[in-house]
Amino acid sequence: MNKVKDWKMVVPNMHLLEVEAPEIAAAIKPGQFVIVRPRPGGERIPISVADWDRAAGTLTIVFMEVGASTAALASLRPGDCLATCVGPLGKPSEIGSFGTVLAIGGCYGIGSLYPAVKAFKQAGNAVVAVFEARSSYLLYWLDRYAAVADQVFCITRDGSRGIKGHIGHLSDIINGLGREPPVGRALVNGCTYLLRRAAEVTQPFGIKTVVSLNPIMIDGTGMCGVCRVSVAGHTRFACVDGPEFDGHEVNWDELMARRRAYQEEEAMFFRRTDPAAGVHPEGRCQQ
Repeated sequence: MNKVKDWKMVVPNMHLLEVEAPEIAAAIKPGQFVIVRPRPGGERIPISVADWDRAAGTLTIVFMEVGASTAALASLRPGDCLATCVGPLGKPSEIGSFGTVLAIGGCYGIGSLYPAVKAFKQAGNAVVAVFEARSSYLLYWLDRYAAVADQVFCITRDGSRGIKGHIGHLSDIINGLGREPPVGRALVNGCTYLLRRAAEVTQPFGIKTVVSLNPIMIDGTGMCGVCRVSVAGHTRFACVDGPEFDGHEVNWDELMARRRAYQEEEAMFFRRTDPAAGVHPEGRCQQ
Protein backbone atom coordinates (compact mmCIF):
# COMPACT_ATOMS: atom_id res chain seq x y z
CA MET A 1 0.00 0.00 0.00
CA ASN A 2 1.04 3.59 -0.68
CA LYS A 3 0.99 5.90 2.32
CA VAL A 4 -0.61 9.34 2.03
CA LYS A 5 1.89 12.04 2.99
CA ASP A 6 -0.34 15.08 2.60
CA TRP A 7 -3.94 16.04 1.88
CA LYS A 8 -5.61 19.38 1.32
CA MET A 9 -8.67 20.79 -0.36
CA VAL A 10 -7.10 23.26 -2.78
CA VAL A 11 -10.46 24.86 -3.70
CA PRO A 12 -14.01 23.69 -2.91
CA ASN A 13 -14.50 20.09 -4.04
CA MET A 14 -10.96 19.88 -5.47
CA HIS A 15 -8.52 17.76 -3.50
CA LEU A 16 -4.77 17.21 -3.47
CA LEU A 17 -3.07 14.04 -2.29
CA GLU A 18 0.67 13.54 -2.00
CA VAL A 19 1.46 9.84 -1.92
CA GLU A 20 4.57 7.74 -1.39
CA ALA A 21 5.28 5.93 -4.69
CA PRO A 22 9.06 5.89 -5.29
CA GLU A 23 9.10 3.53 -8.27
CA ILE A 24 6.46 5.54 -10.12
CA ALA A 25 8.06 8.88 -9.21
CA ALA A 26 11.36 7.64 -10.65
CA ALA A 27 9.84 6.79 -14.04
CA ILE A 28 6.84 9.06 -14.71
CA LYS A 29 6.81 11.69 -17.46
CA PRO A 30 4.47 14.62 -18.24
CA GLY A 31 1.09 13.49 -19.59
CA GLN A 32 1.09 10.06 -17.97
CA PHE A 33 -1.38 8.88 -15.36
CA VAL A 34 -1.75 6.43 -12.49
CA ILE A 35 -4.51 4.07 -11.36
CA VAL A 36 -5.48 4.41 -7.72
CA ARG A 37 -7.95 2.64 -5.44
CA PRO A 38 -8.80 4.29 -2.12
CA ARG A 39 -9.72 0.98 -0.45
CA PRO A 40 -9.50 -2.78 -1.10
CA GLY A 41 -12.22 -3.92 -3.45
CA GLY A 42 -12.89 -0.36 -4.59
CA GLU A 43 -13.14 1.05 -8.09
CA ARG A 44 -9.98 1.75 -10.09
CA ILE A 45 -9.62 5.48 -10.71
CA PRO A 46 -7.34 6.78 -13.50
CA ILE A 47 -5.85 10.15 -12.48
CA SER A 48 -3.27 12.35 -14.19
CA VAL A 49 -0.28 13.20 -12.03
CA ALA A 50 0.10 16.89 -11.18
CA ASP A 51 3.64 16.79 -9.80
CA TRP A 52 6.29 14.49 -8.41
CA ASP A 53 9.46 14.55 -6.38
CA ARG A 54 11.88 11.91 -7.60
CA ALA A 55 14.28 12.41 -4.68
CA ALA A 56 11.52 12.08 -2.08
CA GLY A 57 9.74 9.33 -4.03
CA THR A 58 6.33 11.03 -3.94
CA LEU A 59 3.52 11.79 -6.38
CA THR A 60 0.97 14.60 -6.21
CA ILE A 61 -2.49 14.14 -7.69
CA VAL A 62 -5.28 16.73 -7.94
CA PHE A 63 -8.82 15.46 -8.44
CA MET A 64 -12.45 16.52 -8.21
CA GLU A 65 -14.89 14.74 -5.91
CA VAL A 66 -17.71 13.67 -8.25
CA GLY A 67 -18.89 10.24 -7.15
CA ALA A 68 -18.54 7.32 -4.75
CA SER A 69 -14.92 6.45 -5.51
CA THR A 70 -13.56 9.99 -5.54
CA ALA A 71 -15.49 10.68 -2.32
CA ALA A 72 -13.64 7.77 -0.70
CA LEU A 73 -10.36 9.06 -2.11
CA ALA A 74 -11.04 12.55 -0.78
CA SER A 75 -11.64 11.16 2.71
CA LEU A 76 -8.06 9.86 3.04
CA ARG A 77 -5.71 11.73 5.37
CA PRO A 78 -1.96 11.64 6.10
CA GLY A 79 -1.07 8.21 7.46
CA ASP A 80 -3.83 6.44 5.53
CA CYS A 81 -2.94 4.29 2.56
CA LEU A 82 -4.14 3.78 -0.96
CA ALA A 83 -4.98 0.15 -1.62
CA THR A 84 -3.55 0.55 -5.12
CA CYS A 85 -1.30 3.03 -6.91
CA VAL A 86 -0.11 1.72 -10.27
CA GLY A 87 1.81 3.48 -13.03
CA PRO A 88 3.07 5.26 -14.91
CA LEU A 89 0.49 4.49 -17.59
CA GLY A 90 -0.30 6.04 -20.96
CA LYS A 91 1.97 7.71 -23.47
CA PRO A 92 3.92 10.78 -22.36
CA SER A 93 3.23 14.23 -23.79
CA GLU A 94 5.18 15.17 -26.89
CA ILE A 95 7.62 17.75 -25.56
CA GLY A 96 9.43 19.55 -28.36
CA SER A 97 10.31 22.96 -29.69
CA PHE A 98 7.05 24.51 -30.91
CA GLY A 99 7.72 28.23 -30.46
CA THR A 100 4.88 29.38 -28.24
CA VAL A 101 2.77 26.80 -26.41
CA LEU A 102 -0.74 27.48 -25.09
CA ALA A 103 -1.53 25.50 -21.93
CA ILE A 104 -5.29 25.57 -21.31
CA GLY A 105 -6.83 24.14 -18.16
CA GLY A 106 -9.86 24.07 -15.92
CA CYS A 107 -10.92 22.17 -12.78
CA TYR A 108 -8.50 19.28 -12.13
CA GLY A 109 -6.79 20.12 -15.43
CA ILE A 110 -5.12 23.13 -13.83
CA GLY A 111 -3.15 20.71 -11.69
CA SER A 112 -2.45 18.07 -14.33
CA LEU A 113 -1.05 20.60 -16.82
CA TYR A 114 1.76 21.62 -14.48
CA PRO A 115 4.38 18.95 -15.40
CA ALA A 116 3.96 19.62 -19.13
CA VAL A 117 4.21 23.39 -18.68
CA LYS A 118 7.51 22.97 -16.85
CA ALA A 119 8.80 20.59 -19.54
CA PHE A 120 7.75 22.85 -22.44
CA LYS A 121 9.52 25.77 -20.79
CA GLN A 122 12.67 23.73 -20.18
CA ALA A 123 12.60 22.75 -23.88
CA GLY A 124 12.93 26.44 -24.82
CA ASN A 125 9.31 27.30 -25.64
CA ALA A 126 7.45 30.43 -24.61
CA VAL A 127 4.49 29.20 -22.54
CA VAL A 128 1.15 31.00 -22.18
CA ALA A 129 -1.17 29.48 -19.56
CA VAL A 130 -4.94 30.05 -19.78
CA PHE A 131 -7.24 28.91 -16.97
CA GLU A 132 -11.02 28.94 -16.88
CA ALA A 133 -13.32 28.73 -13.84
CA ARG A 134 -16.77 29.84 -12.76
CA SER A 135 -15.25 32.24 -10.23
CA SER A 136 -11.85 33.28 -8.87
CA TYR A 137 -12.24 31.12 -5.75
CA LEU A 138 -12.05 28.02 -7.98
CA LEU A 139 -8.63 28.93 -9.39
CA TYR A 140 -5.51 27.51 -7.76
CA TRP A 141 -1.75 27.15 -8.25
CA LEU A 142 -1.51 30.50 -10.03
CA ASP A 143 1.68 31.26 -8.10
CA ARG A 144 3.24 28.03 -9.33
CA TYR A 145 2.41 28.85 -12.93
CA ALA A 146 3.66 32.44 -12.61
CA ALA A 147 7.08 30.96 -11.81
CA VAL A 148 7.26 28.73 -14.92
CA ALA A 149 5.05 30.34 -17.61
CA ASP A 150 5.70 33.53 -19.56
CA GLN A 151 2.11 34.73 -19.21
CA VAL A 152 -0.91 33.56 -17.22
CA PHE A 153 -4.47 34.48 -18.23
CA CYS A 154 -7.63 33.76 -16.25
CA ILE A 155 -11.18 33.56 -17.57
CA THR A 156 -14.00 33.55 -15.02
CA ARG A 157 -17.71 33.31 -15.71
CA ASP A 158 -18.50 35.99 -13.13
CA GLY A 159 -15.60 38.28 -14.02
CA SER A 160 -14.10 38.07 -10.53
CA ARG A 161 -10.62 37.57 -12.00
CA GLY A 162 -9.23 38.21 -15.45
CA ILE A 163 -11.54 38.09 -18.47
CA LYS A 164 -15.27 37.78 -17.84
CA GLY A 165 -16.89 35.01 -19.86
CA HIS A 166 -16.02 31.49 -20.94
CA ILE A 167 -13.39 29.61 -22.92
CA GLY A 168 -14.63 31.17 -26.15
CA HIS A 169 -12.56 34.21 -25.13
CA LEU A 170 -9.49 32.11 -25.85
CA SER A 171 -9.67 33.55 -29.37
CA ASP A 172 -9.25 37.07 -27.95
CA ILE A 173 -6.16 35.95 -26.06
CA ILE A 174 -4.65 34.34 -29.16
CA ASN A 175 -5.35 37.43 -31.27
CA GLY A 176 -3.84 39.66 -28.60
CA LEU A 177 -0.60 37.78 -28.15
CA GLY A 178 1.11 39.30 -31.17
CA ARG A 179 4.25 37.42 -30.33
CA GLU A 180 7.13 35.80 -32.10
CA PRO A 181 7.54 32.88 -32.20
CA PRO A 182 3.92 32.16 -33.14
CA VAL A 183 1.73 29.67 -31.29
CA GLY A 184 2.74 26.25 -32.53
CA ARG A 185 0.97 23.97 -30.08
CA ALA A 186 -1.90 23.97 -27.60
CA LEU A 187 -2.37 21.47 -24.79
CA VAL A 188 -5.75 21.23 -23.03
CA ASN A 189 -6.59 19.44 -19.76
CA GLY A 190 -9.90 19.49 -17.95
CA CYS A 191 -13.53 18.49 -18.38
CA THR A 192 -14.79 17.19 -21.71
CA TYR A 193 -16.66 20.40 -22.46
CA LEU A 194 -13.48 22.46 -22.03
CA LEU A 195 -11.52 20.10 -24.27
CA ARG A 196 -14.10 20.35 -27.03
CA ARG A 197 -14.59 24.11 -26.90
CA ALA A 198 -10.87 24.86 -26.77
CA ALA A 199 -10.29 22.66 -29.81
CA GLU A 200 -13.10 24.44 -31.65
CA VAL A 201 -11.57 27.83 -30.87
CA THR A 202 -8.05 26.94 -31.95
CA GLN A 203 -9.02 25.21 -35.20
CA PRO A 204 -9.49 28.38 -37.30
CA PHE A 205 -6.04 29.52 -36.18
CA GLY A 206 -4.44 26.33 -37.46
CA ILE A 207 -2.91 25.56 -34.05
CA LYS A 208 -2.39 21.86 -33.44
CA THR A 209 -4.35 21.21 -30.27
CA VAL A 210 -3.66 18.21 -28.07
CA VAL A 211 -6.38 17.19 -25.61
CA SER A 212 -6.04 14.78 -22.70
CA LEU A 213 -8.91 12.28 -22.69
CA ASN A 214 -8.19 10.99 -19.19
CA PRO A 215 -11.76 11.88 -18.04
CA ILE A 216 -13.32 9.07 -20.10
CA MET A 217 -11.24 6.21 -18.64
CA ILE A 218 -12.28 3.58 -16.12
CA ASP A 219 -10.01 0.51 -16.20
CA GLY A 220 -6.97 2.30 -17.64
CA THR A 221 -5.39 -0.76 -19.27
CA GLY A 222 -7.43 -1.26 -22.44
CA MET A 223 -9.47 -4.17 -21.03
CA CYS A 224 -12.91 -2.60 -20.47
CA GLY A 225 -13.30 -0.61 -23.69
CA VAL A 226 -15.12 2.25 -21.97
CA CYS A 227 -12.57 4.83 -23.14
CA ARG A 228 -12.86 3.99 -26.83
CA VAL A 229 -13.08 7.11 -28.95
CA SER A 230 -13.16 7.87 -32.67
CA VAL A 231 -10.13 9.85 -33.77
CA ALA A 232 -9.77 10.72 -37.46
CA GLY A 233 -12.34 8.01 -38.22
CA HIS A 234 -10.47 5.27 -36.35
CA THR A 235 -11.31 3.66 -33.02
CA ARG A 236 -8.76 4.42 -30.35
CA PHE A 237 -8.52 3.69 -26.62
CA ALA A 238 -7.63 6.68 -24.50
CA CYS A 239 -5.75 4.65 -21.90
CA VAL A 240 -3.35 2.74 -24.17
CA ASP A 241 -3.31 4.84 -27.36
CA GLY A 242 -3.36 8.14 -25.44
CA PRO A 243 -4.40 9.76 -23.23
CA GLU A 244 -3.49 12.66 -25.55
CA PHE A 245 -4.95 13.07 -29.04
CA ASP A 246 -5.33 15.75 -31.68
CA GLY A 247 -8.47 17.59 -30.55
CA HIS A 248 -9.36 18.52 -34.13
CA GLU A 249 -9.66 14.83 -35.03
CA VAL A 250 -11.82 13.66 -32.10
CA ASN A 251 -15.49 12.82 -32.74
CA TRP A 252 -16.83 15.01 -29.94
CA ASP A 253 -20.53 14.29 -30.47
CA GLU A 254 -19.92 10.58 -29.94
CA LEU A 255 -17.65 11.15 -26.97
CA MET A 256 -20.04 13.53 -25.19
CA ALA A 257 -22.92 11.07 -25.56
CA ARG A 258 -20.89 8.25 -24.03
CA ARG A 259 -19.72 10.48 -21.14
CA ARG A 260 -23.31 10.75 -19.92
CA ALA A 261 -23.80 6.98 -19.60
CA TYR A 262 -23.17 6.71 -15.84
CA GLN A 263 -24.52 10.01 -14.54
CA GLU A 264 -27.59 8.43 -12.92
CA GLU A 265 -25.53 5.81 -11.06
CA GLU A 266 -23.23 8.49 -9.62
CA ALA A 267 -26.20 10.61 -8.56
CA MET A 268 -27.83 7.60 -6.83
CA PHE A 269 -24.77 7.21 -4.61
CA PHE A 270 -25.07 10.71 -3.21
CA ARG A 271 -28.81 10.32 -2.66
CA ARG A 272 -28.41 7.28 -0.40
CA THR A 273 -24.87 7.36 1.03
CA ASP A 274 -22.67 9.55 3.20
CA PRO A 275 -19.49 9.94 1.11
CA ALA A 276 -17.44 10.59 4.27
CA ALA A 277 -17.98 6.95 5.21
CA GLY A 278 -16.07 5.79 2.13
CA VAL A 279 -12.78 4.75 3.78
CA HIS A 280 -12.61 1.03 4.35
CA PRO A 281 -10.86 0.10 7.64
CA GLU A 282 -8.44 -2.08 5.69
CA GLY A 283 -7.27 1.03 3.86
CA ARG A 284 -5.47 2.24 6.99
CA CYS A 285 -1.72 1.75 7.14
CA GLN A 286 -0.59 -0.72 9.78
CA GLN A 287 1.72 0.97 12.28
